Amino acid sequence: MMIETKVKVVNALGLHARPAAQFVEKAKTYRSSITIQKDATKVNGKSIIGIMGLGIEQGTTITILAAGEDERSASMELKELIESLED
Repeated sequence: MMIETKVKVVNALGLHARPAAQFVEKAKTYRSSITIQKDATKVNGKSIIGIMGLGIEQGTTITILAAGEDERSASMELKELIESLED
């Protein structure tokens, strides 16, 4: 099974280096595979290079895809992280 969670990026600078690093650090704590999708492009949610390559700006809605044994907590907690990130 896989959980898809949509979340709107509220950080004024989007997912630039620091927030992307925070996301990756948190994503790596889960056993589930984590993928971030922006439009039709999907990247590994545990790769800072992949996330930064998406060029996610403030106001962008992304989808977090989590698949694995802790997918429910991963999707919920990563969504909360994105919503709480500041500059």
